[in-house]
Amino acid sequence: MDTDPAALAISVCDRNGRPARAPGLARWLAGTAPARARGTITIVLTGDAAMRRLNREWRGVDRATDVLSFPADDAGLRVRGRARHLGDIVIATGVARRQAASARHAYRTELKVLALHGLLHLLGYDHETDHGQMRRLELRLRRMGGLAAGLIERETRA
Repeated sequence: MDTDPAALAISVCDRNGRPARAPGLARWLAGTAPARARGTITIVLTGDAAMRRLNREWRGVDRATDVLSFPADDAGLRVRGRARHLGDIVIATGVARRQAASARHAYRTELKVLALHGLLHLLGYDHETDHGQMRRLELRLRRMGGLAAGLIERETRA
């Protein structure tokens, strides 16, 4: 993909790499992302069973989770005229639908919550170890993007 290295380009697909339907998600995330987010990102929408396998393989947790981030390795530096691939965000659609119902908002809103959270992980933030930096940034960005609640905020209330 030849893109402007100064921009954030986002594609949304299914686990087989086919375009997936998530109207406005890529545009919303690109517009809400921190200014330092530059390059390409792939958001993969997948079923809960596939997410459970990924979570078990990569985190040793045998259950479907809502979102996983897979940062690109550092070898993915900018190639002349092409943007660097920052990584992939994988979202479990079944979990997202249940969480949307529980939070009493639309599925597309939940996709935004999860995509923003995943993007911040791709950028190197880790809410489990960073003394609140990711939580504060997620709060600021989600407000800017019109979201009432964020993932970290929900997790700390549970």
